[in-house]
Amino acid sequence: MEHIAALQVTVTAPPVDGEPSDAELDAIERELPLILAEVDLLDAQIMTIDRPANELDERRIRRARNRVMAARRDIANREATKLAGDAA
Repeated sequence: MEHIAALQVTVTAPPVDGEPSDAELDAIERELPLILAEVDLLDAQIMTIDRPANELDERRIRRARNRVMAARRDIANREATKLAGDAA
């Protein structure tokens, strides 16, 4: 019986250590307020899945949406300021 061997070098991706880089950790840290605000919004929406939303639920969802929008605004302003500072 003959053994069949690959004629080409094995093509594999380089091993990944599985840890995020410093740049990725910095990006996560910058976006953490937005991530937390989105989690709060999702929690508020989940609470109303199986029952009609009452006035308190609507208020909770509205406030959570406002927090998400404020966090997005803050990130956008920070990035714009950073870009303007780099351009100067």
